[in-house]
Amino acid sequence: MIDITLENFQTELIDGSMTTPVLLDIWAEWCGPCKQLGPVLEKLEVEYEGRFRLAKLDADKVPQISQQLSQMFGVRSIPFCVMFKGGQPVDGFVGAIPAEKIREFLGKHVPDADEAEAIENEEAAQEALAEGDTEGALEKLQHAVATDPANDDARFDYVKLLLQQGRTDDAKVAFAPVIAKTATVRRFDALQRWMDAFDFADTAPPMAELDAKITTNKRDFAARFDRARVLMAAQRFTDAMDELLDILMRDKAWNEELARKTYVAVLEIIEPPKPKVADGQIPPDDPTVATYRRRLSSVVLS
Repeated sequence: MIDITLENFQTELIDGSMTTPVLLDIWAEWCGPCKQLGPVLEKLEVEYEGRFRLAKLDADKVPQISQQLSQMFGVRSIPFCVMFKGGQPVDGFVGAIPAEKIREFLGKHVPDADEAEAIENEEAAQEALAEGDTEGALEKLQHAVATDPANDDARFDYVKLLLQQGRTDDAKVAFAPVIAKTATVRRFDALQRWMDAFDFADTAPPMAELDAKITTNKRDFAARFDRARVLMAAQRFTDAMDELLDILMRDKAWNEELARKTYVAVLEIIEPPKPKVADGQIPPDDPTVATYRRRLSSVVLS
């Protein structure tokens, strides 16, 4: 439990809620219902084992914050609880409501045990990757997907890492449960296109043969696209995008915009995870991704 003051409001409540939901209990010493609610919230914080953090704010000692939140939600009484997520107040409730009602409220904002474990494993996997421990990262991501099959972020990272390691068969098995999502989830569409590139590369003509076709006819878009897919399979992603740009500069709509769709897929594949930042700040773009996004925009919009 954290006591919120003007000094720690930013770090503990705003910045802290970027990673873990924080429930702020606004109370006062003279408030009887506040004293009833406080112990219930403290027991729930223990019960939820770190899936949310409890913070308390004395309305008499820090009126600047309590009044601002009360005006924001149109509330005039205490106890008043506000849920902070991603650096912002997103929901609240008023009064000393029963523990079961509070659990219903928490259920809208706090991950369940399996989701929390999956998120923890996913974060640990990113740390392992940063340290060069690929096998450790794969183990963590595999556990995250097994624990919470609905965690699309963990599954994307898992399949992507398997493909980066050349384990295409394992990647296809891990991807199978979400294959129907390729039509609606752009990142899964990107993985599907990358796996298709691996399959194509197994039987593709030699690169010299494709180069000869392109030299003979600069508008041999099929040969250029085949070359781009071979480059994708070889994880020469910027080279693949350069080839796709050559198609787009000559014919943006070729083959139902296949070059543009594949180019966007490559951008999804190469984009690293966004670092967590405080509310109001924008995570920095990866320079390579930013450069190739600008190139695509300049060609498509020209």
